[in-house]
Amino acid sequence: MEEKYLPIGTVVLLKGGTKKVMINGYCAVTEDNQNKIYDYRGCPFPEGVLESNGVALFDHSQINEIVHMGFRNDESIELSDKLEIIVNSKA
Repeated sequence: MEEKYLPIGTVVLLKGGTKKVMINGYCAVTEDNQNKIYDYRGCPFPEGVLESNGVALFDHSQINEIVHMGFRNDESIELSDKLEIIVNSKA
C-alpha cells in the first residue's frame, strides 16, 4: 500500500476484522482523545451508517486488505498529498 490516504469509497478489511469498512472521511478524532488523529473514518459496508455509533475510526497501518479502491482523480490525489503534508507537520 503505497498511498497513505486512500480515496473516499475505498472498501477495506481491517486486521483481525471480518466486516468490510468503507472509507468516508479523513483525519478524525474522538471527543475522549482529541490529541489522537485517526487517518480514516469509515462505515460498515454495504450497509453504511445506520446509527450514530456505526462509525469506525482507524489508521492506515490497521488495514489488512484493500477490497475495492474508491474513485481517484486529480482532485483526490491532490487532497491526499495535502493531508500528508498537514498531518506530518503536526507530528
